[in-house]
Amino acid sequence: MTLVHGTHDARFAAARAVFEENLESGEELGASLVVDLDGERVVDLWGGFRDQARNIPWDEHTITNVWSSTKTVTSLAALVLADRGQLDLYAPVARYWPEFAANGKENVEVRHLLSHTSGVSGLEQPATVEDLYDVAGSTARMAAQAPWWEPGTASGYHATNFGHLIGEVVRRVSGKPLKQFTDDELAGPLGADFRLGAEEADWHRIADVVPPPPLELDFEALGPDNIMVKTLTGPAVDPTVANTAAWRKAELGAVNGHGNARSLARLLSVIPRGGTVDGVRLLGQDTIELIFDEQVNGVDLGLGIPLRWGIGFGLPRLDVLPWIPDERICFWGGWGGSMVIMDLDRRMTLTYMMNRMGPGIIGSDRSATYAKAVYDALS
Repeated sequence: MTLVHGTHDARFAAARAVFEENLESGEELGASLVVDLDGERVVDLWGGFRDQARNIPWDEHTITNVWSSTKTVTSLAALVLADRGQLDLYAPVARYWPEFAANGKENVEVRHLLSHTSGVSGLEQPATVEDLYDVAGSTARMAAQAPWWEPGTASGYHATNFGHLIGEVVRRVSGKPLKQFTDDELAGPLGADFRLGAEEADWHRIADVVPPPPLELDFEALGPDNIMVKTLTGPAVDPTVANTAAWRKAELGAVNGHGNARSLARLLSVIPRGGTVDGVRLLGQDTIELIFDEQVNGVDLGLGIPLRWGIGFGLPRLDVLPWIPDERICFWGGWGGSMVIMDLDRRMTLTYMMNRMGPGIIGSDRSATYAKAVYDALS
């Protein structure tokens, strides 16, 4: 049977070939890949299977848990409020959320949350995934915590709590929980098949995630006070939890968005396209420029690798991800390899979502091959 479906411009035949090769070899189980070039979908591919038994095809409407690619949409929500003049990204978080000033965080600014430099990169122990599901309770705990390092001086990836922090600011400013704001103000107006969690009526079309090899980190050797240990255990997440009803019913703006490459491209192409998609205006050019205001560039305390952060998105570092050019590009991706790349000079958005997770936190060998093939086609 044909494993790859969809359409592609002839220029991108090599990208399709790599996609097909990964599916045929079994490197990829099921996936979707989209390239939006100035509003034209020049690559729109999907294929493989939703299940490990390879019985249920991944079709055009298959969605999956996209892990931290969710953060791109959560950041977009904050930028939309900034564009409307309702949120000052350089103001203290406590202006909108007074309780957050506790324990020495009175000077932490909204931009610090969006660039993972707030000092609050997880929950203090004890912390469980069930705590994350209690958004109000866990968010209140974060507001009461002391920062784990001096805010603004370094990044520490806000792995599981980014959506709690940004979501609370969105709720205080707009009056809407993050999930409702995303539905009403982003996905709804753009007709994007994306939401935080998933409605039970959509569970039948979800591709369960397939876990990656375990991370080889010796937490005992690092010690309980190490910021990476605190971040990745505050709480620790077993990837198979994404296949449970409780996860799908939750509102986790860092990690439980459900969509596919087409829906993420629909949402995030607003940035390379100058803030407007098919007549729907979300951002002005001045707000888009804020993304490229570099906040920090150095070893991330939560992940232990060098990262460069603008406001809301990663910025290129060739020594970390050599397949993303060091140009006017912002990006982020999800655990296991999903990826959203927004290239402003080329007015291009590349999105890739899959169910079989690869090793590593940011990108994978597969996402690298797709990005290389796309950039080769554009060169």
